[in-house]
Amino acid sequence: MHQNNKLQKLPPGREKVETIEILRQLSISSNALGELKGIAKTIPNQEMLINAVVLQEAKDSSEIENIITTQDELYEALTTNTKQLRHVKEVINYRSAIFSGFELIKKQGFLKIKDIEAIQKTIIENNAGIRSIPGTVLKNDKTGEVIYTPPQDKYEILDLLSNFLEHFNVKQNDLHPLINLAILHYQFESIHPFYDGNGRTGRILNILYLIINELLDIPILYLSSYINDNKADYYSLLNKVNQTNEWSDYIIYMLKAVEVTSKQTIKKISSIKILLNETIYITQEKEPKIYRKELIELLFEQPYSKIEFVVDRLNVERKAASRYLKKLEEIGILKSKKIGRENVYINTKLIDILKKQ
Repeated sequence: MHQNNKLQKLPPGREKVETIEILRQLSISSNALGELKGIAKTIPNQEMLINAVVLQEAKDSSEIENIITTQDELYEALTTNTKQLRHVKEVINYRSAIFSGFELIKKQGFLKIKDIEAIQKTIIENNAGIRSIPGTVLKNDKTGEVIYTPPQDKYEILDLLSNFLEHFNVKQNDLHPLINLAILHYQFESIHPFYDGNGRTGRILNILYLIINELLDIPILYLSSYINDNKADYYSLLNKVNQTNEWSDYIIYMLKAVEVTSKQTIKKISSIKILLNETIYITQEKEPKIYRKELIELLFEQPYSKIEFVVDRLNVERKAASRYLKKLEEIGILKSKKIGRENVYINTKLIDILKKQ
């Protein structure tokens, strides 16, 4: 049954959001996230991790909105000049929005309403901004039934967003930031400030919040794969909070998402580290003349590489760059593929790691 409850400002009552069950799950999730933060620091070049994980997130988060792509399509689009299909472009826009949000947080340490608008605009590529025309409702895809009516008045939306940002930007003293992350995510999705792109914008805000609160240093934890795997629960639990003001199950779901995703990402990083060391060893062993630390790191930052990338990174002639990539293909580190007129060299073992959940 749909209810049109007036959306309350933050914060909710502590007794609702600090139950024994929530605190039990919080302890597990917190440890997993702490371990992820630690292991991320052991990768010599942070760009390798950020690039790998951010593209995966762009793909998964867009998939929640039924925008389906493959890793290969995305890397091809990023590496070559071929015309980008609409669904691929949307995912690449999402990736750009994560990077610009991360830069903002590094520079100013907080977000303003206009920063959230800029993130959404990058994803959607339009200037519609915050909703000003009434009529937006959330419906059940299958039945068409209205499940939720978000605030309709632009001034109410702006007021709720200001309240949201007060709690988003302040480092938490009383509530644990992971509990607050779940509360903030619910609140943003319920305010539903834009005509389009609310889910994706909200998921980018999650990672920026973790960085503001120093739970992570770089944007490498994303809950989208977990939400994709448990999509029906995600929507029904958001709805449950909206209709009954019962927070516990929803917060536990979000904390569980942090735990599971942290563990998956730790596994991924460990596999990347092993592959990086193997790649260095094989190259030094079989082609010591072309071994350069920057060259190997480039293959992990850009799993689809090409001559221009090597020229720029190593400051060498095209001829030398081409020779390096061909030698790396000969010793089984890379595989070449012709895309349009360009030759692309793929770090296939890394792509296999990135594709695994």
